[in-house]
Amino acid sequence: MADLKIDTGNPVLDEKITEWLKWDKNERTRAELEQLVRRGDVAQLEKIMVHRMVFGTAGLRGRMGAGYALMNDLVIIQTSQGFSKYLGKVNPESKTKGVVIGHDSRHNSHRFARLAAAAFLNNGIPVYLLGKIVPTPFVPFTVLQYGAAAGVMVTASHNPKEDNGYKVYWENGAQIIPPHDSGIQKSIEENLTPWEDAWDVEKALADSRLTDPLDDISNKYFSKLASSMLNEEKNQSSPLTFTVTAMHGVSHDYMVEAFKVCGFKPFVPVKEQMRPDPEFPTVKFPNPEEGKSALDLSFKTANENGSSVILANDPDADRLAVAEKLPSGHWKVFTGNEEGGLLGWWAWHRSRQLTPNIPPSDCYMIASTVSSKILRAIANKEGFHFVETLTGFKWMGNEAHDLIQKGKTVLFAFEEAIGFMNGSEVLDKDGVSAAMRLAEMATFLKVDHNMTLFDKLQDIYKTYGYHICNNSYYICHDQKVISKMFERIRNFNGPNSYPKSVCNGKFTISDVRDLTTGYDSSQPDKKAILPVSASSQMITFSFSNGCVLTLRTSGTEPKIKYYSEMCAKPEQHDWSALEAELAELVEGVIQEMMEPEKNNLIPRAD
Repeated sequence: MADLKIDTGNPVLDEKITEWLKWDKNERTRAELEQLVRRGDVAQLEKIMVHRMVFGTAGLRGRMGAGYALMNDLVIIQTSQGFSKYLGKVNPESKTKGVVIGHDSRHNSHRFARLAAAAFLNNGIPVYLLGKIVPTPFVPFTVLQYGAAAGVMVTASHNPKEDNGYKVYWENGAQIIPPHDSGIQKSIEENLTPWEDAWDVEKALADSRLTDPLDDISNKYFSKLASSMLNEEKNQSSPLTFTVTAMHGVSHDYMVEAFKVCGFKPFVPVKEQMRPDPEFPTVKFPNPEEGKSALDLSFKTANENGSSVILANDPDADRLAVAEKLPSGHWKVFTGNEEGGLLGWWAWHRSRQLTPNIPPSDCYMIASTVSSKILRAIANKEGFHFVETLTGFKWMGNEAHDLIQKGKTVLFAFEEAIGFMNGSEVLDKDGVSAAMRLAEMATFLKVDHNMTLFDKLQDIYKTYGYHICNNSYYICHDQKVISKMFERIRNFNGPNSYPKSVCNGKFTISDVRDLTTGYDSSQPDKKAILPVSASSQMITFSFSNGCVLTLRTSGTEPKIKYYSEMCAKPEQHDWSALEAELAELVEGVIQEMMEPEKNNLIPRAD
């Protein structure tokens, strides 16, 4: 560094660079920053150094590299120092209760978890460090099992290989919600200077206050999973062969054990994706939600082994995609909403078998506001309660916790992005338990009724009403374009006026709810009931034909997402006409409100 001249013409930037090189002890990221300085790449330096990555309700998630705006050793240390100070302040018992830390198999996850552990230990907080790669749901499960004060999972879930993240759980076993996010962010900014021993991972690993409870937690998790099965003997004689992919992530060994304890014969693995590999070499995006493009090897494996059902976890195993081979020979990839309908029906069926004495009025199911309303339709007919929350399992997990504290039974929760919470052992989405419930249901349908999952989905629609969804997204990396697009929608026909219709007036908008500004035209006082967040874009349109459509930005990806659903009544039988009507309406919203060509939006690549 002695020969490195720091003079970018921006005194604030120069100060940040000098500060970074003083604090960072990672040779790779130091060299990366020094190279940018030598090249005089001021634009890139300002982008990564002047502003910090902001800690939100999703914690941190972003590209790895040098700089305060990226994921790296120093940012992990600073984040953990700030979080540990905040935790000690708001929950003094954390000094005895400790925190749980786990990690996935991405680049740097192992190191990030141990640097985080060092920070908590340096602040006098004991650490339960899950020593090997684990599914994300193991962290909230451990928090509840051990009564810990908080949990941290180092993961970027299904993001590209260049990314990593830092996900936080509170003592209730659910992801954090406001005001903890802003409180942690403030504490991070107050604790930026690395503490003594902040970089000493070896010292942290030798600390007597650090323990690895993975064996005990695994035993507890799989014991509870096994005991949750409706009929283990039926599982043992299942005529179905399941194909399972770990998508190069953490789930393979855990799914092997899950199949074993739940009574199923061994599954057929997708060998090319079986072992953890942070490069994700066989998929463009390690996201089973992307459907067929991510499941090509699963289809090949299943076809070669006579398998009719595919179960696909994402890399951190908190989500589950499902596909089934139809009699035609084609593969049906179920959407998250379709899976939600199936698992919701199964959760209700199971509850009537396992706990018939619990009245329906004490039972609850939960879904996010952009997910299908199929659970609402089932609830209306069967007598249990349906609750809708904001998008994300942080809201559903906390809602579930509150209901449980009131003595209620939470049977199921889901979000359309293939996330499912079965029961209340884990107050977050869990791809391992979801896979076992799915396998159990598929076996029951085949053995008892000679039905496929697709057959049952049609039966659910005939019983409770057809629910047709049309969801997708566009990619946009320019926040200014996104903001301009949404502001245009809010001032469509003059200041503070939203669109009144699409397709030349064919589809009339009856109500608008804007959870960015807090406006809701359906309420007497025009104020939204659900929580409002000015930091994200989210507008919902209710149409007079019964369609509900939401436009929102993603908190973790450069996407503008749209969600739409037409909810029919059981007596409405012309499903194809409803599908066509919804498709026309959605296209009208895309062209008239989103203007993809004008805004250079990139469509989803299927």
